Amino acid sequence: MYEFQTAPYAHQKKIFDNTWGARNHALFLEMGTGKSKIAIDTLAALYEAGAVNTALIVAPKGVYGNWVMKELPQHLPRRILSKIVQWQPNVTKKFREALTELADPSHTDLHILVMNVEALSTMKGSASAFKFLKMNPDNMFIMDESTSIKNRKALRTKNAVKAAGLAKYRRILTGSPITRNPMDLYSQCDFLSPKLLGFKSFFAYQARYAIVRRRAMGNRSFQEITGYQRLDELHDKLERFSSRVLKEDCLDLPEKIYTLRRVPLSKEQLSAYVQMKKLALARLEKGELSTTTSVLTQIMRLQEICCGHLKTDSGEIETLPNKRMDELLATIDEMTGKVIVWATWVYDIERIVKKLNEQYGEGCAEAFYGATPQEDRQEIVSRFQDPDSDLRFFVANPRTGGYGLTLTAATNVIYWNNSYDLETRIQSEDRAHRIGQDHHVLYVDLVSPDTVDEKILKALKAKIDIAQTVLGEESRQWLL
Repeated sequence: MYEFQTAPYAHQKKIFDNTWGARNHALFLEMGTGKSKIAIDTLAALYEAGAVNTALIVAPKGVYGNWVMKELPQHLPRRILSKIVQWQPNVTKKFREALTELADPSHTDLHILVMNVEALSTMKGSASAFKFLKMNPDNMFIMDESTSIKNRKALRTKNAVKAAGLAKYRRILTGSPITRNPMDLYSQCDFLSPKLLGFKSFFAYQARYAIVRRRAMGNRSFQEITGYQRLDELHDKLERFSSRVLKEDCLDLPEKIYTLRRVPLSKEQLSAYVQMKKLALARLEKGELSTTTSVLTQIMRLQEICCGHLKTDSGEIETLPNKRMDELLATIDEMTGKVIVWATWVYDIERIVKKLNEQYGEGCAEAFYGATPQEDRQEIVSRFQDPDSDLRFFVANPRTGGYGLTLTAATNVIYWNNSYDLETRIQSEDRAHRIGQDHHVLYVDLVSPDTVDEKILKALKAKIDIAQTVLGEESRQWLL
């Protein structure tokens, strides 16, 4: 009988007992419910049963270090002798030697290679993953935050699926497997096994579950998904090889509270917004905005205007008179306790931090985004988590700070703006709402009425509804 290093919750024990011997399984467990622990316990049990001696763990760049520093040391039984190597983008002589030793098939210890998923887009990274798995056929491949391979056309997805073909046991881990629409599931399930969904190709899968029509735009035409069908059938298929757990089902966490703060556009913003919208529509009709990327770029420019600034053609930032900062301060004045402010653009993050330090005292706010030095990041998080620290405001880009961090010192979360990415929204929400949070968490969205702000929130809500249908969940109240 397997002896756990850390005592499992009832739901963790149940999933482990039912799935540890399965060749392929999806752990669709909401953030904070212990999917990493279950995966590690599964790996350890398979090792002790003599089924595996090697594991490849792949996770996004912002998360994969947690496996080495936190998850494996905490949950892997100390009785198991192991060698763990973390991937490095700069392949030094010392690292190459460590990698060679790790891949040696003669070992008896448990050998684990932890890589960032971005490395699978490189020749060195993908070659190392293939070699590691090929030399050790009694292996397990764990893909953490598996929505990172939802794009079937991406090189890292192709390499991940190819490498998974060399794996004896496979696991995918994510709390939100559907971040856009049900098409997100195909590559994730293909990673586990092409046989699980029963389709020979993505197009066969799409034809079954999506409603597609041909649309003309300018002098070109393309296929457009207009809706979805047979989602109950898809849900039934997923249930055969997946486990789904929500925090509300297994953890005694306080509730989430959502509210909106409406920020009308100034006349200068409105003028710029209308002009930009007309220009975008004209380009769309001419067929100049022919890709998703180009359309999203125009949407982001509209969103920039809502936030009070506009990047000119020369690359300079033009500030527009606006009331968003005033609304942010008015919102904070009504709050007690620590606050997270999520914002997309560096320009906004920096001016928010400057304004908060001016308003509430120097040192009360820190920025956390791509340019924040790695050596400073943990120190900022530690100070924010310290109840005796003067650091009250954590102002961050959700793509940088929204993954892998524990920020339970915050009881208030403000979204300066949102993106269409549901996963980013869910992940950033859960920085504060996770194990260790003793108070309800208030989420405030700053929204300019009748603009792209409202359309983005509506789109996020629609994605939640679709995801819950496929995953068999009751619709939850969110920003309603």
